Amino acid sequence: MASPVIYDSENDNSIIIVPRANNSLLPHHLDQFEDFISKMDLIMLQLEIPLETCIRAAEIGKKHNIPILLNPAPARSLPKSFLQMVDIIIPNEVEVSQLTGINVDDLELLQKAGSRLMELGPKLVIITLGERGAFLMDSERGLLEKSFTVNVVDPTAAGDAFCGGFATILMSGVTTQEALRYGNACGALATTVLGAEPSLPNRDAVETFLFINNSR
Repeated sequence: MASPVIYDSENDNSIIIVPRANNSLLPHHLDQFEDFISKMDLIMLQLEIPLETCIRAAEIGKKHNIPILLNPAPARSLPKSFLQMVDIIIPNEVEVSQLTGINVDDLELLQKAGSRLMELGPKLVIITLGERGAFLMDSERGLLEKSFTVNVVDPTAAGDAFCGGFATILMSGVTTQEALRYGNACGALATTVLGAEPSLPNRDAVETFLFINNSR
């Protein structure tokens, strides 16, 4: 997949997606690897492959009682039947607006959007907010975790870093709030390096960053 990135002086970016080979990943390809998939702790999905392939992955996951995490990017409308299979959903501001029709400009609107997403199926909602941090909502609470202060070079892949970090640390047994903070740290570190893949931090870098920030 080719994804040229355009970013501006306000530390914001746009990504032009040219799917190419991604569109060749079809549902029957997953069926061949169901035994392998059945051993996973969590299935994390994005929308850069065909939607029907994402749906098939979720179906296999549900069959084997595997949690499904969806990062609904690029933004698009999604069938309710798919969202009902999703346990954790992590949209950004644009994506949550696409899914709920709500612009999450303040805490009240974040809570409203979170509630609406939970009505569609997910049990845990995380809304990433860039420099504003990230908002978490489940059946018991809604909370806003502030972002870390860093020298932003390029925001490309910050959302990917957040999702990967959040999912990885959550599967290690920490609380969702601890995973939220860890994901925020991953996203913040990703913005300090130019480029996508080169900016993704490793675990040692994230833990060092958290140690330094926790001691302040």
